[in-house]
Amino acid sequence: MSSDTKLAFAHPSERAEATAPEGSGGLRDRISLRDYITEVEIGAFQQERGHLQRIKFNVVVEVAPLTGPIDDDVDRILSYDRVTEAIDIELGAERLNLLETLAARVAERILLEPQALRVFVRIEKIDRGPYSLGVEIVREQGGNPQAAAETVEAPHPRVVYLSKDTVLADDLSSRIDALAADDVPLIFCVGAGETPAPQARAKLAQRRIDLLAIEQNAWVLASRDKRCVVVGTLTELDWAMKNGQICVWAPSKIVLDAVDGPSASPRDAGALVAWFAAFLEAKELVVIGGEAPVCDVPVRVL
Repeated sequence: MSSDTKLAFAHPSERAEATAPEGSGGLRDRISLRDYITEVEIGAFQQERGHLQRIKFNVVVEVAPLTGPIDDDVDRILSYDRVTEAIDIELGAERLNLLETLAARVAERILLEPQALRVFVRIEKIDRGPYSLGVEIVREQGGNPQAAAETVEAPHPRVVYLSKDTVLADDLSSRIDALAADDVPLIFCVGAGETPAPQARAKLAQRRIDLLAIEQNAWVLASRDKRCVVVGTLTELDWAMKNGQICVWAPSKIVLDAVDGPSASPRDAGALVAWFAAFLEAKELVVIGGEAPVCDVPVRVL
């Protein structure tokens, strides 16, 4: 085996040492996390949804050598706990399809630590066969100036649930005018429309069908007022809330990707919207044409 190939499959600590900057001015200390295994639902394939699989992390963080005595003070060093916390935070944020995405987010979070200069992250799926499938990335301080954007507080929107009759009512536009009168981001939610959804024997298939039925009605709402844009991802929602765009929630991706998703059936639109409002830490949930659901944010019925 050539030295390059051997190094490619070596532990990240060996790769870090082999690629260390030359000269005394480039000396760096390293802390490492080896063989950190946890169970998570991850993967782009349908067969990976609804099932936990084990993934293994190996992480090496290069830090600048401390000047002066350490004094056995944990506050002066980058704690190992900060590395495992970065992993756990990113695993808990949302369901991901790609190991590459997870690795990049873990690396960027670790690099928010002031001591961290460069980080190697290797993640492997160890249950996909008699082998390991994985990805390894390297990131360094200053490589992604947008990483610190995570520390910016997210907007707190007004989530509005519209009944089927309200979506089709003649006064829909005037209701939107009233709700959009202030600067609070506005997200509309609906339930399924009048057309009955197909019935499936498999529970997971039926869940998807019911979510798509809601999305069909979301497009009906959007067609009735051009200010309303159907949005189905957290990235789109974040942009829309920060730029004054009125959204209509298409729930499939966010619900299916959520680590701690709603226990309610999509057919219980009120409970689903209540979960979504709490998930976004909404300023309030406004219900038009229905009853107030149990919710962790303030609820107002019109």
